[in-house]
Amino acid sequence: MIEILENTPSLATRLRERIKLEGPITFCDWMKSALYDSREGYYCRSDRSRWGREGDYRTSPERSPLFAATFARYFAGLHEQLGGPATWTILEAGAGEGRFSKVLLQTLQKSFPEVFAATSCVVAEVSSVSRMQAEERLRPFADRVQFRSIDEVEINAGVVFSNELLDAFPVHRIVLRGGEFKEFYVTVNENGNFAWLLQALSPALSTRLEGYLADAGEGQVVEVSLEIEDWVRRVASLMRSGYVVTVDYGAPAADLYSREANRGGTLRGFQRHEFVGDLLAQPGEHDLTTTVNWSFVKAVGARVGLEFVELSRQDQFLLANGFLEQLEIESRQAKDDGERHQLSTGAREMILPDGMAASFQVLVQRKTS
Repeated sequence: MIEILENTPSLATRLRERIKLEGPITFCDWMKSALYDSREGYYCRSDRSRWGREGDYRTSPERSPLFAATFARYFAGLHEQLGGPATWTILEAGAGEGRFSKVLLQTLQKSFPEVFAATSCVVAEVSSVSRMQAEERLRPFADRVQFRSIDEVEINAGVVFSNELLDAFPVHRIVLRGGEFKEFYVTVNENGNFAWLLQALSPALSTRLEGYLADAGEGQVVEVSLEIEDWVRRVASLMRSGYVVTVDYGAPAADLYSREANRGGTLRGFQRHEFVGDLLAQPGEHDLTTTVNWSFVKAVGARVGLEFVELSRQDQFLLANGFLEQLEIESRQAKDDGERHQLSTGAREMILPDGMAASFQVLVQRKTS
């Protein structure tokens, strides 16, 4: 088996061969392979750590358990707003290693036992490596946790939650040149390196641009995520009543396309907590991400029956929903001063105006039957 793997062409080699056979491919196809190739895609690799100080980035659930604990308080309130159903489902999409779901269930069990008793948790994660780690982490709650794709789930009442999921969906990249939109493709140059190439819009994109272009001007690069649209539609269709709670970094379209800093688009790569210079070099070795267009997400939601509830900065959302109260509870229950210090340090990162949480937003939408 080891010999077979050693002789298997690398992802970069396979992408070069594909381009030589098929011609230039859309950046969306290239990004999908770079992130989600079953063997060497960034999110599917088993040979590297993506999260934490030794990885490429740190997420809110990892920085502080208060993030998930505060959302547990918020979800308990949503359970009441839905009439206190005897059974309901909390689905975490893009759950990673299960850190959020573990603290969520622990907090519900400890502080909201009636809500916990009603809760069935579904964990959706495409990476088999992360899913195995989540299964181990959530083993104490095995009686109420299922690992399934969102396509396999039906929710009578509940919540669909995601954190930093939409920004990782593959995107098409387009630019307005001379009043006409062109699309960025990926080709291979004479040196064998991946390179950008502008061509006519791909067929999949040309009929689905409505909602992306209203605020784009000449020379503006725009990332178009058809997968976000498809994901919102799927989520709305699987839920009879409940809430969709989406955490990510984004901006309204008017802001996204009006800043000079965004003229070249928002696509960026991260490796070891630093920006990647050549985004096409070494596919599978680094993260790729874009800023979410909240105006588009809200508009798609409205078309498929998701009522807009609120869009708040993450730090403000946490403070409004009991973050400080949860900090006080957790501090009282801490084993020692070291644990209390960790809690306070994580809390500062979550709520300081210049902390990481200030760059994120929370979008809440509601589906009514």
